[in-house]
Amino acid sequence: MKSCAAVVHAGPACGAKFTQYTAEFETGGHLGETPAQRFLYVLEGQLTVEVGGSKSELTARGYAYFPEGASHRVVAATASRAAVIEKTYQSLTSTNSPRTSLESSHATLEPPRAIISSEDSVASTALNDDASLRVKCLLPDTMQFDFAVNTMVYQPGAALSMVEMHIMEHGLLMLEGGGIYRLGDSWYSVTAGDFIYMAPWCPQWFGAIGKVPAKYLIYKDANRHPLQNAHLGATS
Repeated sequence: MKSCAAVVHAGPACGAKFTQYTAEFETGGHLGETPAQRFLYVLEGQLTVEVGGSKSELTARGYAYFPEGASHRVVAATASRAAVIEKTYQSLTSTNSPRTSLESSHATLEPPRAIISSEDSVASTALNDDASLRVKCLLPDTMQFDFAVNTMVYQPGAALSMVEMHIMEHGLLMLEGGGIYRLGDSWYSVTAGDFIYMAPWCPQWFGAIGKVPAKYLIYKDANRHPLQNAHLGATS
């Protein structure tokens, strides 16, 4: 990085299989290269993003996805802040025939391509038909992607319908409003700017409190067998 600071929220040192940080840019500041995939969501300011010879301007709620190994450049046109997620890509292989010997034939799915977009252009859906809780999926729901990033908006008083516990890990950044988050048997008051890391199998629940909607950006791993995650964790 140059003229940019990283506020690191989660990474392999705490057991996570991804890294998430807030990049705080000075005017003209830019990110360095990464050997991993990179997802970037603009919190404030304006960033110029270049990938594949094409330049785009991203403002608040704009986002970009860069595949592993993709040459790209991110430069701040003004003082800016962005949420950044980086993760080593796990390729998906499919077996063409039953494994009757040590030799198997595999076909590899084509890796994902770069995405430049804005949350404003993504349609929202009601979670479990609850119109007071809406989700926007910022990455395509296809097997090429080994993680997902969503925004979730809760109207005042809205809450998850159950305490969830599942195999995915999460990185959650509160964007607006606030509420109460249950993690395990503990309850936490959260507000805009707070970050939560949730390991796999952590019981979790959220309810919005206040007079304005609550909104957060949430990461989760997806579309890969648990043994792949275990292998990744053992070797990283």
